[in-house]
Amino acid sequence: MVHETTKVHGHEVTVTTTSTSTVAPALPSQEQRLALSNLDLLLPPMDVGVFFCYAGAGQGAAVAAPAPILKVSLAKVLVAYYPLAGEVVANAAGEAELLCSGRGVDFAEASAGGAELRDLRLGMVDESADKLVPKKKAGVMCVQVTKFKCGGAVVGCTFDHRVCDAYSFNMFLVAWAAAARGSSVTLAPSFDRSFLAPSNPPPPCPDALADRLFVPVSCVSAPPATAAVTNRIYRVAADDVAALQESAGHGRGRRTKLEAFTAHLWQLYARAAASSGQRRTCCMGVVVDGRTRLRRDGAMKGYFGNVLTIPYGVKGSDDLRGMALADAADDVHRWVVEAATGDHFRGLIDWVESLRPEPTVAKAYLGGGDGFGDGAGATACVVSSGMRFPVGEVDFGWGRPAFASYHFPWPGGAGYVMPMPSARGDGDWMVYVHAAPEVVTAMEQEPTVFKALDCDYVFDRV
Repeated sequence: MVHETTKVHGHEVTVTTTSTSTVAPALPSQEQRLALSNLDLLLPPMDVGVFFCYAGAGQGAAVAAPAPILKVSLAKVLVAYYPLAGEVVANAAGEAELLCSGRGVDFAEASAGGAELRDLRLGMVDESADKLVPKKKAGVMCVQVTKFKCGGAVVGCTFDHRVCDAYSFNMFLVAWAAAARGSSVTLAPSFDRSFLAPSNPPPPCPDALADRLFVPVSCVSAPPATAAVTNRIYRVAADDVAALQESAGHGRGRRTKLEAFTAHLWQLYARAAASSGQRRTCCMGVVVDGRTRLRRDGAMKGYFGNVLTIPYGVKGSDDLRGMALADAADDVHRWVVEAATGDHFRGLIDWVESLRPEPTVAKAYLGGGDGFGDGAGATACVVSSGMRFPVGEVDFGWGRPAFASYHFPWPGGAGYVMPMPSARGDGDWMVYVHAAPEVVTAMEQEPTVFKALDCDYVFDRV
C-alpha cells in the first residue's frame, strides 16, 4: 500500500492506495507503431492531469464502489482509443512515436480514510489535487479513483501530452462515460495523420510566422534555476466575465471572452512585476486549436492528437499598466487572429519537417525570446482555453460531477492558466492557475474577477 498525506482544513488526511491493476483493451489487436504528427512533435515530454469529484449523496451505491464500472467501461473504450493503451518509444531517428502494444492503462484504487469531499480545499491545488491525480510511471495514461467517507469519489487521470491535446482527451472522456452508462457516441476518433502531412515538395523557405513563434531547442540557452510556483483554482463569476468582455470591446468592436480575460491577466502580470519592484517585459501566449482552421468542412472534428499553436505578445510592464483594457485586448486579438489560419498551421507543419529530428519549443514559454538569455527579465504565461471541457457529459452512471478541473503543475518556469466552465452550468468559470507567487498575490488582491473557491459553492446543490 502507498500512503500519501495532504492537509485539508488544517487536518492531516491520508490517501491510501488499496490496489493497483492494469486495464487492457477488451479486444486484442495486432501490435503496431503509429507515428506522431509534426504538431505532436512540438510538445516536450510532459503529462497533463484532470479530475472529477462525484458527491454520491443520494445517488445510490454505484459511487461507493466505482472501480468495477470504471474498469469494465475503460476496457471497452480502449478498443477505439487504442493509442492510450500503448506507450511512447523512440524511433530510429530518436524521435518519439507511439507503440500501440495494448499494454493497457495503469489503474489505482485509493481511499481517503475518514475524509469527506467537502473537506477538500479544491482551490488549494497543492493540498488536494496533487494526491488525487495519479503520477504516470509508464504507458500513455493512468487512472486513480479515490473513495471518501461521504460515499463520494474522485476520478483522476493523467496522460502524455505528446499523444493528444485536451480536445482529444475530452473526446475520450465523453466516450468512456458513455460506455459506463451503456450508451454510445457518434463521434469516433480518427488517427489519420494525412491531415497533418507536410507539403510535397517542401516550400522554398521556412514559414515566417512559425519561425517567430517557435525555436529549435539547440538555440535555447540553459534555463535559469526553477523559481517557486503556486497552483490554485479560482472561480470567476459569469457577471465578471461579461463585464471584462464589455470593457475589452469598449468603443472598438466585440472581443471574445477569452481575449478579454487574457488581456486582464496580462495586465495583472504587469502589476505583479511592479509590486516586486521590477520593470520587466511580460510575455502572454494563447493556445489556438487548428482543427477548424485546417478543415472547415468538419473532417477533423474527430481527429485525435495535437493540433495546436501558441501565438504571443510581449510588452513592458510599465506600458501594460498604463494601457486601457480595450487596448490590451486589441493586441491580444491581433496576434491570435494572425495565427488562427489554415495557412499558418500548414506552414508550421512544414517548418517542423524542415528541422526534424531537431526538437523545438514555443517561444511563448521562453518570455518571447529565442532563448532564456534573450528572455532574461521577462515573465511568461500561456492561456489555454478549457471552455469546451464537457463537464456535464462525464457521467459514469452516478450523475454529473460536482466539480472538475484540468491539472497541469508542469515543471517549467512559465505560468499556465486554463479557464473552464463550472460544473454547475451557471456561466461561472473555474480557472486553473500555475503561476509565480507574486502573480497569485496580485490576483487575490484585486477587488473583482478572481474569487476563492469554497466548498459551499461546489457542494451546496448536492
